[in-house]
Amino acid sequence: MTDKKSNLSGANACGRVPVTILTGFLGSGKTTLLNALTARPDMAGVAVFINEFGDVGIDHHLVERVDDTLVILESGCLCCTVQGDLIGALMRLHKRMSRREISPVSRVLIETTGLADPAPVVRALMEDRLVSARFRCDGVLTVVDTERARAQIARHREARVQVSLADRLLLSKCDLASRAERTAVERELEALNPAAVRLALRHGEADPQVLFGGGLYVSGQAPAAVTGWLSGQRNAAKSVFHCEPHSGRVSSFVVTLEEATGWRGFAVTMGEILSRWAGRLLRVKGLVSVAGLDQPVAVQCVDSAVYAPLRLAAWPTSGPLMDRQGRLVFIGEDLDAHVEADIRARLVALPGDREALRRAAVAGLPTRTWLGERMPLTPRPGLVSDAFIIQPRVLGEMPARI
Repeated sequence: MTDKKSNLSGANACGRVPVTILTGFLGSGKTTLLNALTARPDMAGVAVFINEFGDVGIDHHLVERVDDTLVILESGCLCCTVQGDLIGALMRLHKRMSRREISPVSRVLIETTGLADPAPVVRALMEDRLVSARFRCDGVLTVVDTERARAQIARHREARVQVSLADRLLLSKCDLASRAERTAVERELEALNPAAVRLALRHGEADPQVLFGGGLYVSGQAPAAVTGWLSGQRNAAKSVFHCEPHSGRVSSFVVTLEEATGWRGFAVTMGEILSRWAGRLLRVKGLVSVAGLDQPVAVQCVDSAVYAPLRLAAWPTSGPLMDRQGRLVFIGEDLDAHVEADIRARLVALPGDREALRRAAVAGLPTRTWLGERMPLTPRPGLVSDAFIIQPRVLGEMPARI
């Protein structure tokens, strides 16, 4: 039991408490799953936050375990009016733990309303300094009603966004859908979010060991299944993966970075891409081969907010990523062929360090914090030797003397 609880907590990445976001469209089965999870002994150390839409909260009466670690955020939706309430509730939870008024919390589970966009919730966890110093986003779980998913995705943007932002797609009510319908739903989900792991719930239940740990911030080390985290790259024989949606306006594509990239040029270019298509790019995640590093660097963006980059221990030794080429999965709305071509062109023509720092002076660049990472300077032509790696100590022009 001790080992299970330790694994479940996902501890301990820089001492921060992991936060899992549970979302899904109206009637998908979130509360059923939450009831099943809170009844488990290995979930005893998990704090549950329930968000409700409307003036009177009623959903929490359906949750069987109500105690000091269950917080109700009422009269608003987490994606809009109560973000401040969420931040305040997390900070109060931390203070109560610090004062030993409650037992240490191993994980926070946030259930959003069926009409919530998860992106602002993730942004709140990433961008608020007080919260991000104490909590970390550990992944988004989206419950999908297999019987009604296709109709919901076709009619409601919220359903499309919830699916697109998921790290885990949890298929509910599979027994009520025909085999043909389930196959069609699987194709729909593959089109909207090829990188998400899909799991079938059994009578509304699932093993927490399988549900949690959907991102790369599970521990201080990279997970063994890094290829699964970036599973949008399905075919190792192809350098480009593109998937068109069957309905809705959400699509995805993968950009392969065949050469090692200069970090500063990449950081600034990604910031410009996020700014240029703000509101249309839902999520970007991938591995980058940085010039001067043997290890890959994982990056992840939600909307125009960015996670801190994570330097992994090593490249995978099997699967499509064993070629040590960087790959970025882009998921967004209205990303037509012209937008995709523009993004690909920008990532091919990355600026050098000096030009990148000049362009970084633009106010509001989303990836400005990435420039503070300790990364090698980009090797320049004429500064390469078979025997040595030569790095200039300043960013100005330096003559090559080899």
